[in-house]
Amino acid sequence: MTIARRTFLRRAAVVTGTAVAGALPFSQYLASPAYAAQGWIEPKLIRDAARRARARRKAVSTDVPSRNGWEMEKATDQGGSIRTRPVPGTPISGVAVRIGEVETVLVHLIRRFHYEVDSLRKGDVTGWRSPGQVRKGLAEGNQASGTAVQIRPGHYPHGVTGGFFPNQELVIRDILAELDGVVRWGGDDAKADESLFYIDVRPDSRHLTQVAHKLQGWSEKPGKGAGGQIDITSPHRRAAARSRFLQQRTTT
Repeated sequence: MTIARRTFLRRAAVVTGTAVAGALPFSQYLASPAYAAQGWIEPKLIRDAARRARARRKAVSTDVPSRNGWEMEKATDQGGSIRTRPVPGTPISGVAVRIGEVETVLVHLIRRFHYEVDSLRKGDVTGWRSPGQVRKGLAEGNQASGTAVQIRPGHYPHGVTGGFFPNQELVIRDILAELDGVVRWGGDDAKADESLFYIDVRPDSRHLTQVAHKLQGWSEKPGKGAGGQIDITSPHRRAAARSRFLQQRTTT
């Protein structure tokens, strides 16, 4: 059977799940005599691998969105979009979140919390939770789509506010402003959960992409990003934090 080059590349992408810079999956086949001809034969190993990848994806898929519009998944680290990711510079060995832009944003938030709000210990952060373990109608349901994390959930009971000192909340407000509205704090919800932070934009958000790119750029510059020298009391940052606070409190 012959297939187009575009079809081959699409199936190869399915097999790998994510692109790897500088390396195309199965690139050795692109240099083969069969590929050079007008028609070429798709290797059986690629067909089989693509079939297995689709089966894994189907096994974790729910086709049901969480409250913020992202699809909930049945498991993590099982071939879906939610995987355990490292949190550099902290004792947190890994947190289960949606890979890609969501991961970039939530990991940045956790790191700043650790550096500036309160030092975290292993086990302090909970990411993905099974759809059967969350109340889907509440913001905590976003954890089932890998788009939310809870930081020390046992310390901040549902419906209770005032769990942070003023200087700690000042940092939280600065983090939310820095993330430009793509993350919401559960402490601002009508049914407060001060341990919860979740993505507050839809899957097709270009704004999320812009914020993630900004954070990725900072990671390549000394003194930028989480752990960098930040004056959260500067008039500019205080004004931005206040503006974001007023905006998010009015959209509960």
